[in-house]
Order: sequence, then C-alpha cells, then structure tokens
Amino acid sequence: MRVFYASTLFGAMSLAAAIDDGRFGEGRRVLVVSSNAAVPEVATPLDQAPGFAALRSRFDAVHSWNELIAPLHPSDWRARVIEVPMMERLIRSHWGLDGVEELVLESIAVPPARTIAGLVRDCPITVYSDGLMSYGPTRDPLPAEIFRRVTRLLHLDLVPGLTPLLLSEYGVPPEVLPGERFLAIVAEVAATAPDLPDARAVVLGQYLSALELLSAEEEAGLHETMLGALAARGHDHVLFKPHPAAGRRHARLLRAAAGRLGVRLSVAGESVPAEVCFAALRPELVVGCFSTGLVTARRYFGLPVASYGTGLVLERLTPYENSNRVPVTVVDALLPRLSADGSVEDPPPVELEELVRSVGYCMQPEAHPGLRPERIAFDARYFKRKRLETLGFLDRPTALSRLRRKIRAAM
Repeated sequence: MRVFYASTLFGAMSLAAAIDDGRFGEGRRVLVVSSNAAVPEVATPLDQAPGFAALRSRFDAVHSWNELIAPLHPSDWRARVIEVPMMERLIRSHWGLDGVEELVLESIAVPPARTIAGLVRDCPITVYSDGLMSYGPTRDPLPAEIFRRVTRLLHLDLVPGLTPLLLSEYGVPPEVLPGERFLAIVAEVAATAPDLPDARAVVLGQYLSALELLSAEEEAGLHETMLGALAARGHDHVLFKPHPAAGRRHARLLRAAAGRLGVRLSVAGESVPAEVCFAALRPELVVGCFSTGLVTARRYFGLPVASYGTGLVLERLTPYENSNRVPVTVVDALLPRLSADGSVEDPPPVELEELVRSVGYCMQPEAHPGLRPERIAFDARYFKRKRLETLGFLDRPTALSRLRRKIRAAM
C-alpha cells in the first residue's frame, strides 16, 4: 500500500503522471486530500473539483485530512510529541492503513505534509515538487526521523538545465517526470472540465496578500495594472484564473476594475487548473506575478508569457530566506516583463543557474556551504547588502562610508 497526499489539482495531476509513468509500481493506493485555503470550509474540496473524476481511477480510496482534524486548520495543526503514537494508531485504524510501503508528499517542510510524515512512520517517503519551489532550498530544517526516510524528489522539468535545490542538503536525488505524461493527464482533465469562455488573454492570480508579501490593496492594484496593460494591447476579453487558496475577493475587485477599463472579464473556477485553461484556450498572452503557471504555459504549451510585479515582491520579501525568493527570482530573470503601458521586454541576460545557486546559498548558507561562490556582485534586485556583508562578500561599512552614502542619497 502507498499513501499519497495532495492539496491541489495540479498536485494530483502530477501524481497521476508519476503513477502512469510507473514510478510507484503496483499495489493499493490511498489518496489523502486537503484544502489549505484561508477558510477551507467554503472552498471546493479537491476530490469534488471539476476534473478530479478523470484522476480518481488511479486511487483505491480517497480520504479528507480536513474532515479528520476539523475544526482545526491543516496549515496550523501539528500533533504534540506525546500525542503522536495515539494519533498514528487512530489514522491507521480509521483509514485502514495497514502495511504502508511508501508515503508520497508535497511541501514536506510545512504542515499538513510534515504532520502526516510524522504520523505515518516507518516507511520511505517520496517528495514530489509543487512547482518552482523545487528550485529553492528546503524552507525549514527537517528532523532526522523524516529526512532519513526521504528517498527521492519527483519534479517536472519546468526550467531545463536547472537542478532542484530542494532536499539536496540531505542527498535526496531528483527525478524528472516526463512532460508528455503530464500533458496527457492535462488532456484527460480538460476533457471533463467545464467549458471556458473564449478569452484570448489570461491573468494568473496568486495569494500574495495572504502570504503577507503584499497588502491586499497592493495585490488588487497588481491585478488591475495587468488588466490595464492587456487592454492597452488590444485585449477586450480576459480570463482571470484565481489561485485555489486565494478566495473570491480578488475576482470581485478585478470585475470592478474591468468595468472601469471597458474590458470583459471572465473568471475560471477556483479549482480549474491553469494548465487546463492553457490547453483549452491557447491564449495569445498569459500574465502573472511569479506563478508556476507562467512557466508551465511557456514550457509545455509554447504560449507567450509575461510577468509583472516581481521587482516589488523581491524588494518586499522578508526574511531573506523566504521560500518564495527563488521562484520570484527565476520568473524575474527568465521571463519577459510586462509594463503598465502594455509593452513587453525581455529581462537583461543572466546566467540563471549561477544566480539561483548564489541566491540559494545566501538563503541557507549553513545547509548549502558547497554552493558558496567565490564572489557575488551586488545586485539590489536579487541580494540584500546586509546579507552579503554578513556572509563576507562585501566589506562592512565604516561610519565614514555610511555618512558618504547618506550624503549621496540626499543629493
């Protein structure tokens, strides 16, 4: 028996692609699903989302983590050490988890995946990537009883030539999932998904304010600027694809903005994967901040894409080791950038692998000493001066140099 965990349809599609590719062999498969939305009670459960029916046959049973721990939130609840043996027996008996051979998880550094790993013990763990996060270092140190069980990282080859840093400090080998398998799954899901309006441009929403990367007003302004830029490019019908965990506020605010701009705005269902929108519509342009969907649109569907707002997010990200830093850096350095007037320009050329490795080292220097470069040229877009000073790449300022800097800034 193998136990799988997924919180999004994108994750479930990745699992289905891995299963179809023979990565898990034969035997009973149990899927545990959760909704990690701010208010999961009003979100559509993954196993009830349009398109999940196409994936259901890969699993012998499906269980809800939310129902098991209700009314507690999946992103917050962890079993106390004294409760672990009791909770392990409860879960195994309640869901019939006898003889678990392998546990397959996404986002293992945080609950609920980390919680599940601590409760379903004594079996190997496979981690599968939830997008661009795989290219950044592991968010938080894992306890030995978890990292010693992790045997591999399955990931889509979103950025060819770039090797995931996730879990590499524990010697976990990455394995690439074939793109053709993933696209076959997308086609299956698209065949059962609701009809989508024939919009020729797509705006990908995220949940930046919920992550406290931007204020709610700033995120709404970001979406409105994207919409205005598309209007300036001549698009009078745009599809907004909200993030599954973002709620409905973004769509409501963007509808009001669309009215002011004279743009017809259609909204895709929260649980419809962005990749299904790409396959069904083949839009002329996909825009977003740093969504993984921007990369899948270009990599697997050959669609024109553009990012907007990455500079602001890079400036605001705190602390420096924030796990969103590498995804934002990859999108900012790799993809064309959209301006408010509708123009699109390529970013300055950069050696992406070198940049990502340097950023990854600065995020987690103790976990990745082998990534330390000989030097890092200060670039305020990707590095913080104080961080480089602390790590010895820049000399610490003297009182005189600080005074001179203040004088130059005031001139």
